[in-house]
Amino acid sequence: MFSIIGPYFDEEDRVLDLFAGTGGLGIEALSRGAGRAVFVDLNPRSIEVVRRNLEAARLADRAEVYRIDAGKAVRMLERRGEPFSLLFLDPPYAMRDCDERLGELQRRGLAAEGAIAVVEHAADFRYPDEIGGFRLKRYARYGDTALSIYRYGGESHL
Repeated sequence: MFSIIGPYFDEEDRVLDLFAGTGGLGIEALSRGAGRAVFVDLNPRSIEVVRRNLEAARLADRAEVYRIDAGKAVRMLERRGEPFSLLFLDPPYAMRDCDERLGELQRRGLAAEGAIAVVEHAADFRYPDEIGGFRLKRYARYGDTALSIYRYGGESHL
């Protein structure tokens, strides 16, 4: 996936890892040069794993970790007024509302111009090619898993 969205990132890049799980996607982006990342998950075990993984990778000083519902997190992050250039949405596959989530991120000003959004989902489900200002740039299927990669607004490296 990182060979598609960009093998390296800039220290100005801000990452949102919504439904973080182990934090692997956000941590990988940080290790490839992204400046800061916010990790959100409701599961207390997941949050503990994210924190341990950040410490092990020596990246905890560039990360914020929140145990909170995704919707509440988005509203909280809106108040800061700091958009993200890289958005990872990897919810449990039974949840099929990432189109609504992307729309909300856009409406609340959390998607920077040219932002990349990566949505991981079940391969038997397909999101629309356009979600508000997000346009599908790449769709890839890997067994039971699919990735839908979107770009928001203007040009980017994808």
